[in-house]
Amino acid sequence: MSATDSNRGSRTLGEIAATLPGATAVFRRFKLDFCCGGDRPLAEAAASRGVDPAAVEAQLAALQAAGEAAAPDTTADLVAHILSRYHETHRRELPELIRLAKKVERVHGEHPKAPRGLAGHLEEMQAELEAHMAKEEQVLFPLLLRGGHPMIAQPIGMMRQEHLHHGEQLQRLAELTDEFRVPEEACRSWQALYTGVAKLSDDLMQHIHLENNLLFPRFAVAPAA
Repeated sequence: MSATDSNRGSRTLGEIAATLPGATAVFRRFKLDFCCGGDRPLAEAAASRGVDPAAVEAQLAALQAAGEAAAPDTTADLVAHILSRYHETHRRELPELIRLAKKVERVHGEHPKAPRGLAGHLEEMQAELEAHMAKEEQVLFPLLLRGGHPMIAQPIGMMRQEHLHHGEQLQRLAELTDEFRVPEEACRSWQALYTGVAKLSDDLMQHIHLENNLLFPRFAVAPAA
């Protein structure tokens, strides 16, 4: 366990929210105020709500551990890794990012660096990612797990084309957030939002990399009968 992990209880809610993507959802689950009450240490804030600080820390540790999982070698394990590490993570984190984006746009809409249009862009990304992941889960991945198919190049080609579009969406995400640079006077929610969208960008790029460069090339030619 790192020093940062071991003293998380003494760190403030605001510090954790601003540096650990997904932490805001954990705090909301336990009804801990990370924004207006962001200067309170985690242990103190949890105790004031009658919450076991260890339970909160365990969920925060799980978030960090999920980001450190390595990609396995076998096709079955790699597919399972993509599903758990990326598909489930996108589905879990995007609703919270959209909520934060709407809040920041509503409260700070007049700020010259406000990410106007970010919530709508994230909603568009969420809808398109959901459709993309559903096609992988329902069609492509079952074919891969059965060893391939003579016509496998067609769905793989479609997924690669959609990956290109996801890349364009990530470029737009960076533009809307000034490359994820938070203004010095930004509130805790704004800091947490940019930490989260930066992680989304990193996750989606790694997700696409694993599929384009590790998984799909295994099925570039149909397996011998």
